[in-house]
Amino acid sequence: MLDYIKGKLVSKQSVSAKGATLVVENNGLGYLIHTTSRNVALVEKEDEEIKVYTTLIHREDAMMLCGFLNKEDRDIFNILLSVSGVGMKVAIVLLDEFSGCDLISAVVRGDFKELSKAKGVGPKLAQKIILELKDKLINWQKTATIDISDINAQKDVSEVVLQEAQAVLLSLGYSEEETKAGLTYACKTVSKKDSSEEILKEALGYLAQG
Repeated sequence: MLDYIKGKLVSKQSVSAKGATLVVENNGLGYLIHTTSRNVALVEKEDEEIKVYTTLIHREDAMMLCGFLNKEDRDIFNILLSVSGVGMKVAIVLLDEFSGCDLISAVVRGDFKELSKAKGVGPKLAQKIILELKDKLINWQKTATIDISDINAQKDVSEVVLQEAQAVLLSLGYSEEETKAGLTYACKTVSKKDSSEEILKEALGYLAQG
């Protein structure tokens, strides 16, 4: 419904009864947006113009708007919500504890102990998140595939590693052009070229800057 909201930051709260929130005014309307403390800390001052990527949560008893300062975190938030047993609060807790890049890296390498560091996320839930998400991310298919043969030839990276990293990036909503640019950059900079996790982490960091 709302991909993003751009407007003046009216107020911010890192800790409140409703959790971390931002209030953004746009065309005379004030939008209460639930977010992470990490995002609140990134906003320097009130009255500045900000852009928040949003997701509308519609429950039987309430409608809430969740938002993040970068598209990557919003898209990862939406993917987390697809896991049974993970609601808005748990997804926000995870994105408060980890950057989007670190969270996806932990999922890809199956590190449930790392995910368990997030408050309220026990080992069983962490394992469930990894089981469901890793399968969705790595096995995600797109009808139009990206030609990555030139990256293979120039950067000495195996096709399997690139395909796995490519599938994750596409599943996160990055375009084919963005995905190829991220993979090309990652292959130039990482030393461990036989690890899809390392390639993916570097590519995500590069794409988050854009």
